Amino acid sequence: MFLLSVMLLVLWGERCRCVFEDAGSATFDGDVRVYAVATNTVYVATNERLYQLNHDLTLNQSLTLKGILKNRKPQQGVILFTRVPEATFANGTFRINVLLPVEGANSVISCGATNNKCGHCEILDQSNISILRYNETIQVGPLEWDRCSSAVAPTSVAILVKVTRTAGKTDTYILTAIGQSESCTSSCASDAKTINLQNTDYSGEVEFVDGFQVHSTIYVLSNLGNNVRLLWLEGRISKSHVMRSLRGATLVVDGSAGQTHRLVASSVVPGADQVLWGGVFSSRGNTELVLFDITPDMSIIPDKDPDFCSQCTAHNPSVPKILRPRAVLLRKNNMTSVLAVRNKAWMVFFIGMEDGQLIKLAVDKHLRISCAIVLYRARDDRRVFHQLLMDQVDHRHIYVPLGNEMRRVPVSRCSTYTDVHDCWSAQDPHCVWCGSKTSCTFVDDCSDSDWVSIPDDLQQRMVSYGTAREEATGQITLNIQTHVTAGPRAMSNFTCEFAAESNSPCDQGGPPPHFPECICTLRNITLPSKGLKITVRIRLGTIMLLEPVVLNNCSDITGPPSVVLCQRCIRAGCDWSKNKCSWANQGSTNESVCQTVPGKNFSVSGDFSSVLLDMELKWRLKANINHVTCVCVCVCV
Repeated sequence: MFLLSVMLLVLWGERCRCVFEDAGSATFDGDVRVYAVATNTVYVATNERLYQLNHDLTLNQSLTLKGILKNRKPQQGVILFTRVPEATFANGTFRINVLLPVEGANSVISCGATNNKCGHCEILDQSNISILRYNETIQVGPLEWDRCSSAVAPTSVAILVKVTRTAGKTDTYILTAIGQSESCTSSCASDAKTINLQNTDYSGEVEFVDGFQVHSTIYVLSNLGNNVRLLWLEGRISKSHVMRSLRGATLVVDGSAGQTHRLVASSVVPGADQVLWGGVFSSRGNTELVLFDITPDMSIIPDKDPDFCSQCTAHNPSVPKILRPRAVLLRKNNMTSVLAVRNKAWMVFFIGMEDGQLIKLAVDKHLRISCAIVLYRARDDRRVFHQLLMDQVDHRHIYVPLGNEMRRVPVSRCSTYTDVHDCWSAQDPHCVWCGSKTSCTFVDDCSDSDWVSIPDDLQQRMVSYGTAREEATGQITLNIQTHVTAGPRAMSNFTCEFAAESNSPCDQGGPPPHFPECICTLRNITLPSKGLKITVRIRLGTIMLLEPVVLNNCSDITGPPSVVLCQRCIRAGCDWSKNKCSWANQGSTNESVCQTVPGKNFSVSGDFSSVLLDMELKWRLKANINHVTCVCVCVCV
């Protein structure tokens, strides 16, 4: 029989290789077992020690996890573990499986098991872990030790949740979902009052992968048999209501017949009306990053899930809801972890790999994918830990555990882009081109200057243009569109100048520039057969963009419909409609329209399985994303 324990406890007030620089690192006495991040502190537990580090990974202090086991209540079988100083006799070891900083209480909770397989918890001072506030023999989280240990792929989760009572007050609890087997159960007495959820068919094993809270809803994700299950719980009224509010769904990733998927890693995407979530799924050795909308469906009858229940007597289960992906974002073997953040309208995913790589992937509001970028790679191909966390001080660095090390890796390498076009072409939402510094940097480092960055959606060009001709008069209009996001100073100082070989080609009575576009109404001229060459000088404050334009007669771009003809038409600033090129504004000036032309021969974004290449002397990442070729190169030193 499988039993899932969910515990809610009121709290009492962690050869040639391309070299990537990091912004701090730390080495420990053993592999990272679990870690957690507070505002300016990182806590790391190994098998033998607990470390307290500053946010830049400089060591503050570390404590031994050795101690003494004493009978506190022999008649009840309660054995108390007490840590002892270094070089002191010890007959026990405390292995930490749960680390939970509690910001408001200035404390950090550590829970796990002692070597007699008893549960143990400590509440430590958050700013000084050598100060013990409280300890108790109690099971909170799994009792993983040796053969029950699953440090690489945990089977249990523990999170802090807030429950809003009817009076409007909020209580904070620890919620733990524990995947248990007979070999991992405790033989010790416990004062814990647990609320149990049972697997209703009493078969199979469950692996809990992640848990988190968004607003008043608690989300728990697990692998159960061949299914990936999502549970919703309402964080309101009381502990008992939390459990009775349980609703569930099954996440289904499309694949070949008979193919099953297992959830490996998980991260919720912050800051949206819908609850978007990214999960790494594994099947037959392959992994893929998949985006789901997991917004809770409150129409589901609570506590009727076929696999989980709070009170399983007289259980009349319902069929769980099926959720299917919004998009498959990345297919690549051996992904181990994922962290999602939001930057303006963009979603950004940081992905850990089996070979020690940290990959960055930006996704726009239309779920179109920019070029994948390798932010870091370990020298010795060590596996990236199953959990990635953000530096809470500057939100510019990711903590990347690799075996017995931890690296603090920048979320972007903006400074490697040397001009405004390179900075924009990187399609990195974290980067802006700063006018006063004439460099690519973070927007917070350019607060007193004009700046430009990528727009809210993926674009093929920084500047595009379109042409139109009025039927009655034959007058030609050239429309210049800038595809950038700009700071207030740049937007308020937006100008355009048009120059041809002899003189200004524009009628002086045309409309003034208005960000992000400017219009040139051409004088009464005849277009040369090879096109009219025009240079457009665009200013956004101190930032200048030069765009060469060759204005062609759209009616002369003719031939059998093809991808090549469509692209030639669009790139000339003309419209493509009804499989032909024209001046009229009834078609499309977006090159993606060419994907619908019969006989197309190019790939669409979404499958990177063959484009992330690992070479001995250098790595190149190439992807044909809507006709944009991305090349990311690192040089061996």
